[in-house]
Amino acid sequence: MYKAPVEEIAFTLKHVAGMGEAISNGLLADLSEDLVDAVLSEAGRFATEEVAPLADIGDRQDARLEGGEVRLPDGWRDLYRNWIAGGWNGLTAPEAFGGQALPHMLNVAALEMWNSGSMAFALAPTLTMGAIEAVSTHGSAALKEKYLEKMVSGEWTGTMNLTEPHAGSDLGVLKARAERRADGSYRIFGQKIFITWGEHDAADNIIHLVLARLPDAPAGTRGISLFLVPKFLVNEDGSLGARNDLFCHSLEHKLGIHGSPTCTMIYGDGRFGDEKGAVGWLVGEENKGLACMFTMMNNARLAVGMQGVAIAEAATQKAVAYAKERTQGRAPGWSGPGMSPIVEHPDVARMLLTMKALTQGARAISYACAHAIDMSHRAGDVSRHWQERAALLTPIAKSFSTDAGVDVASLGIQVHGGMGFIEETGAARYLRDARIAPIYEGTNGIQAIDLVTRKLPLSGGEQVKGFIAQLKEIAESVRRSNLDGFGETSVRLDAAISDLEAATDWLTKMLADGKAAEALSGATPYQRLFGLVLTGCYLAKGALAESGDGRGEGRVALCRFAAENLLAETAALRDRVVNGAASLAAARILLA
Repeated sequence: MYKAPVEEIAFTLKHVAGMGEAISNGLLADLSEDLVDAVLSEAGRFATEEVAPLADIGDRQDARLEGGEVRLPDGWRDLYRNWIAGGWNGLTAPEAFGGQALPHMLNVAALEMWNSGSMAFALAPTLTMGAIEAVSTHGSAALKEKYLEKMVSGEWTGTMNLTEPHAGSDLGVLKARAERRADGSYRIFGQKIFITWGEHDAADNIIHLVLARLPDAPAGTRGISLFLVPKFLVNEDGSLGARNDLFCHSLEHKLGIHGSPTCTMIYGDGRFGDEKGAVGWLVGEENKGLACMFTMMNNARLAVGMQGVAIAEAATQKAVAYAKERTQGRAPGWSGPGMSPIVEHPDVARMLLTMKALTQGARAISYACAHAIDMSHRAGDVSRHWQERAALLTPIAKSFSTDAGVDVASLGIQVHGGMGFIEETGAARYLRDARIAPIYEGTNGIQAIDLVTRKLPLSGGEQVKGFIAQLKEIAESVRRSNLDGFGETSVRLDAAISDLEAATDWLTKMLADGKAAEALSGATPYQRLFGLVLTGCYLAKGALAESGDGRGEGRVALCRFAAENLLAETAALRDRVVNGAASLAAARILLA
């Protein structure tokens, strides 16, 4: 059974990602480490004792469509009500609407624990939090007054409606349409697919944020508007009114995240109401909806990265526990009676340590991204620097962490052997759940395109150069420490950072020379290269930190393992970035 690693999460926040320094410098208002510890402790308890026990039930039962209504798995409605009662939905929301306005770092850490407990369940609050930010940032005063308090409390949930059958990542071709009404409202018509928690029975109302196109809108993405479309209309006194003209047509049957209802939504076919069209209200300006939605999507990308971290953590815990109990053969040097636990076999130990290193590296990258977001809001004159740092880290946090979630969950099955392939052990669910994360909220390939074409050029390339310089300082700190336990860590870090720097320079030159195809051929290998370097550096930063929790020796050992076993891949990745484009172009004849 999953147990939230509260101490490790707190350590990473404070000593690796930057929260401790920010608190000391007064950049996080009156936040104290004691408050951080209290919030994390209670979040960990809730995830361990209330969320995790219902995960298998959700996986077996699935959400189901009955008589036009979506029913959640047994116990999930009560679980969500307990979530609301705990006040978890409003950790980072504005205080004016009942939120706690705590740092994003703290919310991201809590999200990790919810997702480790049950990724399918945690998707509901994740989407609601994104909708809250979009409305609070871009909504009119009237919309905020009418909707935000109930969304912040969690009494009403939120969704994000982008995808259509013909329009996945290319939103410029979406067909959902909106018509203006004299009273200032709009009528929405169309079909949306893959809508997470688009319909369910846990909340009193569901607030859909829907992308649609007005009749006179420009073509492409310049002609998209964003609308708030509630399941139930809201009366002037805040009470719920008539059912809006929208419904869930069907549920997808998915590889994983079974308890999460993934809906096909129909807007405006006349099923509800006297007039066809779902009633909605504009968020932001007409034809500027994609910019509004990106407020929601950027945070969603980091939240999806946390899903990768969460699955990796849960899968690692399960695999380690199994490896300590399962006996098979006699490992080299085993002197105990009978067969040895498989954790004693070198290859199993290698897999488990790889799982731990990737999990902790992905956690640190994601928390560092959240720290940059917090600093961009609170750091005064250097806010632009932190905005760019958050922008640079977001595609890496999303892609590296979700790839790690899949890789770690797969290794977890391998550690279990044949038993891992059997559903009853629970190891397979982690891989099934993890597999969606590299796909949604922008595939990891799209993240690589974003990283290379939009994020490397920030401030004329100075943002990424400055970041690499900071990574070099970490490697130098390892060298100056003179600790025997680090082994070849500093040397391996130097080599990996050099690979990153060389690949960055080459990509920058290709873009400057107008050779976009050559640059994009190496974008995905570059993205992994960056993630591996950050993993090595952040593990080293943690190993160097004085935490007083008695785990320093273990952190040094894991850092060395990662440096001497995982970072050798960076040289091959650099070679793929720099030299892989020509062979890729030549081999495309095989795909004709």
